[in-house]
Formats: sequence, structure tokens, C-alpha cells
Amino acid sequence: MLLAAAQVILLGTGTPNAEPDRSGPSVAIVANGTPYLVDFGPGVVRRAVAAKIKPPDLKIAFVTHLHSDHTAGLPDLILTPWTLERTLPLELYGPTGLKSMADHIEQAYAEDIKIRLTGGEPSNKAGYKVNVHEITPGVVYQDANVKVTAVRVPHGEETEAYAYRFDTSDGRSIVISGDTGPSDAVADLCRGCDVLVHEVYSTSGFARRPPEWQRYHARYHTSSAQLAGIATKANPKLLVLTHLLSWGTSDEDLLAEVTRLYKGRVVCAHDLDVY
Repeated sequence: MLLAAAQVILLGTGTPNAEPDRSGPSVAIVANGTPYLVDFGPGVVRRAVAAKIKPPDLKIAFVTHLHSDHTAGLPDLILTPWTLERTLPLELYGPTGLKSMADHIEQAYAEDIKIRLTGGEPSNKAGYKVNVHEITPGVVYQDANVKVTAVRVPHGEETEAYAYRFDTSDGRSIVISGDTGPSDAVADLCRGCDVLVHEVYSTSGFARRPPEWQRYHARYHTSSAQLAGIATKANPKLLVLTHLLSWGTSDEDLLAEVTRLYKGRVVCAHDLDVY
């Protein structure tokens, strides 16, 4: 039986801005029917369900860095699939500090966990647990479906931020930049990959920002013009724009900012888009 090609599902394409149409950052790579999450912004489990991913199947996740907009959905990812009958611990991969975050979430929800385990609700004893793997650059995970490689990327004062490359058993290659300033590391990781999912901010919108915010964004994120240069080096078959910092610029105009300088195929992602 032929299996469907691996899919890239943009569960959430937002930023810290509370945009009602864009959930917090999260991407699902679905290979041979198994979902692998990258980042878990607010509402991640409900977004996964909207994408036809069953909560008990949310067993493996990677995080690019520990900023709140990328991790605020972690209690949801730990606890909701458990209450919906996930029987295995969550396997969680990411930077130093991730274990402390997961441990503190378990402590914060200790009363909830106690009642669900002992208060008569049908429950299992393992589905709320988390096995944390704090990573270093290189191959960080491999199974029959995917090989996952991590590289460091620059993100302002963040001491550890990662981009990930997924090589799937059906031959697809997908790179997720995470939050990053312009970096050849992402281009080198892609090197002609099938899909490059990259954050971006609008150059024209940036010009309207106050000076203090311009200084911040220039150090932490990637402009449309800078991304065009990265994509030219990376040469992906498809460039997907996400984590869109537009500041009043339309998606169409942001897309035009990139395609004026980059001639490959580019799309602006929306929540639940599939590639």
C-alpha cells in the first residue's frame, strides 16, 4: 500500500500579537500518519484537532526556543492529550532550560494531576509525564519516518535558538527556521530542500515602527529583504512565510517585498494551510 506523502501543516502562524485569525506558532510534520510538532503556541491541541490530528497521537515535539509565544501551549500539549487517552509520555526536544520548564508545569498542575489519577476519573499513569531531551546541534532524533537535524540560529539575547530540518522516509526535506535573525545557517540547512518555513517581518512596516522597536526587531528577526537573500542561497522548492510581523502591511504587499528580490515560489501561510 502506498502511503501519502509527508505533509507540512501550519497549525499556528502568529506572533506575540493577539491576532484572532493566527494562533501561536506551531508546525506539524505528518509522516506516515505520525505527527511531529515544532513549537507549541497557545491553543496548539485545538489547532491540531482542526487539522485532523488526534490528541493521543501528539507524542513527539520539538521547540525552537523558549520564548512564551512558542511555548505557552506546553501545559495544553502535556495535559490535554493525556485526558483524551494518550498513554505514553510526551517526548520533548529543545534547548537547555526545557526540562525546568516541563518540571515546573507538572508542579503547577500537581493538584489537577492528583485528582485525575485518584479521584475516580478513568485515567492512565503515564500519559501526563514528559521525557525531556535537551539538545545540541546535529541529528537530534531519528525513527523509521523522519531524521531531525538541529542547527543554532541567532535570536538576539536568546542563548539557544534552533532551526530544524526534517528528512522524511518518502524523500521530502522540510526546514523550520524558528525565530531568527538573518543567518546562513538556515540556508545551509535547507540547501535545496522541498519546503522552507521561515519567519519574516515587513520592511515597509518596520519603517513605521518606533526606534526602540526597530532596534529590537533588527536584532531578533529577519526582514523581507534579508529573507529574499537567504532564500536565494537556500533555493527551496517552496518558501513559506510565517510568524508574520506586518504592522499594517497586507499579506499581498509583504509577499511582494520578498518576490521583488527572490524569484522562487513563495506563499504567505495562514493557520491550517497544508504543503
